[in-house]
Formats: sequence, structure tokens, C-alpha cells
Amino acid sequence: MSFNSPLVFFYPTEDGATNLQVLKSLRVLKKSLSKTLTRFYPLAGKIEDDLTINCNDVGAHYVQAEVNCRLPDFLCQPDLQAIHLFLPCETSFKGSVAGAPVTNIQVNIFECGGIAIGLCISHKILDGAALSTFVKGWSATACGSKEVVYPEFIATSLFPTNDLWLRDSSIVMWGSLFKMGKCTTRRFAFEASAITTLKVKAASNSVQNPTQVESVSAFIWKCAMAASEETRGFPKPSLLSHVVNLRRRTMPPLMEHSIGNLIWIASAQCTARHDQLGLRGLVGQVREGISKINNDFIKKLRGNERSNVICKSPNMIEGPGSKDGGVDYFGFTSWCKLGFYEADFGWGKPLWVSGVGCSGGSVFLNLIILMETRSGDGIEAWVTLDEQEMAILEHDTELLTFASLDPSPLRLGNATVNSPNY
Repeated sequence: MSFNSPLVFFYPTEDGATNLQVLKSLRVLKKSLSKTLTRFYPLAGKIEDDLTINCNDVGAHYVQAEVNCRLPDFLCQPDLQAIHLFLPCETSFKGSVAGAPVTNIQVNIFECGGIAIGLCISHKILDGAALSTFVKGWSATACGSKEVVYPEFIATSLFPTNDLWLRDSSIVMWGSLFKMGKCTTRRFAFEASAITTLKVKAASNSVQNPTQVESVSAFIWKCAMAASEETRGFPKPSLLSHVVNLRRRTMPPLMEHSIGNLIWIASAQCTARHDQLGLRGLVGQVREGISKINNDFIKKLRGNERSNVICKSPNMIEGPGSKDGGVDYFGFTSWCKLGFYEADFGWGKPLWVSGVGCSGGSVFLNLIILMETRSGDGIEAWVTLDEQEMAILEHDTELLTFASLDPSPLRLGNATVNSPNY
């Protein structure tokens, strides 16, 4: 199972920039992409099958589009569903398509000269950290930086692909994220002060200094469980999963620019009522689950014990009764601190880095994506839930005490823009 990792980078135009200057900068952007792909050569290939990318140097799928509105008008109250229009391909989860490009890029030019770069790169080859490495490499090349980013292709030396164990286990783990029903996506933005308060409320003897991600994840989990219970009228056991970056959990740590899907899924369970366990108890569960993905675990995963690890992991992640709907399941991943807001292609740092919204359909990915705000000290949570559950969640008074619902990126953190030329 494989799908694209969609991201959109929004850049305001420089004061006084002419159409000719914008077109010139776009030529630089395209030329720098070609140079970057020579270093990130698998990204210039095509998908062959579930285990193979044909590195045939065919290049990326690259298109330009004109947007018939001004960037600040769109960002004033962005339509999360319309963000799909800034992407070069579908983001539906249909698995691998033989012959499809690994890398898909769409550059969107607004009437005011603002730019939105939409990326859809196959998750088959890149996780969030590796995607960040590619963006850093491309943006540095576009700016003519002397500090060239070179990727380290070491994933296959850590997890050889000479059998199907990794693919099969990934299908089980990622497959548990899919849910039947119609969905809705909303953004919940947590400012730094709100996160600080949450961390204080979440601290306990067992977790004396919870992180931002632990605190926000556990808090959203608590609110999502309450919404799920209200739609049914009774509580169910709940399971949280969190994608864990393995790079810093090996001894010694892997290189920063290691390319591949160097991730695993940690899990936490709540078999009691969410209001009985409380925020502190839930944070403790999240910390315990993530802490199990350590160097010893990775050694077992790479060694002769991997069969036992693989057999246990899907059972732990699916949980008892999940196949018959007896367990609520909420998936989390954090793209915070990956440096996406450092991506300067010559127009300065992005004003906003966004995911995409989902709605309708009959199957959706029950995944909550945490992304940092432009200021670096806040978190935007892109929450996709069942329509009925979301209708309750977006009116949760406790949640709205700490987070703002779908705020304008122009007024989020320190991203305020007042330039009349913009």
C-alpha cells in the first residue's frame, strides 16, 4: 500500500515584483529541480510495483497553473477542499499505479504574483523527514547556496527488501488507519501559550515534562473519544497510534539526511473511560507507547527476532475487537520540527505550509497530522474524522478553549501580513 505525501507551500510576492521577474524566478525554480533530482535520483523514476521504483531518469511530473484570485484573498479563509486544486495529482489512497511518476509538482501563480508549490511525492520512497531533506536540497539549489544537500540512501541496508515481510506488515499497520464512512477535515490551531498550559495540565509524576506533541496528541485523543462516545451513546475502548521516526532512536543515530521510510507505528490504549483516565493518564499512555520504539526494538526488527516483533506489532496496533468495530482507532503523525518553514526558493520563507482537506467519500484515512505554525512554537492539527464525530468535535468547548478552528494563516502566530502590495 502506497500513497502520496501532499504538501503545499504558499509564498507572497516580493514588493514591486513584475511579471517578468516572477517568470524568471520560475525558470530558476524548474532548472534547480532538475539539478536536485540528479542527487535524489529515485525521485526522478517511476513506480514499477509494490516493491520497486524504476530509476529511469524520466524526471518529475511538473506543471504550472494560473490561479484566478489573489493569494491573500484565498488565505483569508482557505477552503481546505480547494487546496486539492494546487496539487498535480489525486491524493486518494488507491495504492500503487504502475508507471506513475514518483514525484509530482505543480507551481501555481496567483494574480498578485504569489506562488503556491504543490508537492505529491510517493510515500513509497519518502517519509516526512526524507521529504524535508528533498525540500531543503531543492530550495538550497534554487537559492544558489554553497551548502548542497546530499541524501543518504541507507534504508535498504537497514531493512533489506529481499522478502515481503516489511510490505505485508505495513499493509496491516497502515490498513488499520482506514475507516468506512464519510469524513470531514478541520484545522485546530494551538498557540504557544495554550500548549504551555496543556503541558502543565498534562504533567504528572510519571511524565514530568511532556512534550508539545505528546500533550496536544493526548488532548485531541481525549476530545475525539468524547465525540465518538456522544455519537454512539456509550464508550468503547480506544487505540491511538503515533508514527515514530527511527533515525534518532538507533544507537548511534542515523544521519539526518537518511532517505526512505524509516518509521514505525507506536500505540497507546485507553480501556477505561477517557474522563476517568484524564489528560495526565492519556499522556502517560502516549509516552509509554512511543518509548517502546527504542534501539533494542530496532535491533529486534532488523535481526532474527523480527518475525516475533512483526507478529506482535499488528496485534497490538489493531487491538482486541477492532476488526468487529469494538475499538475506536485514531492515528497521529507529527511533521513538527522538520524544517518545512525554512524552504526559501528565492522568495523568502513560506507564509503557510498546508496539508489537504478531505470530505465525503466512503473510505477515509483516519489520521491526525500535527504541523508546526510559521512561528515555530505553535501546532496546527489537521484532523480528519467521521462527519458526525467532527460535528461534535468542532463545538467542543474544552477543545476551543485551547485551539482556534480553521483560523486564517494570515493571522496565525507571527504570520500577519499587512503589505498593501501583497
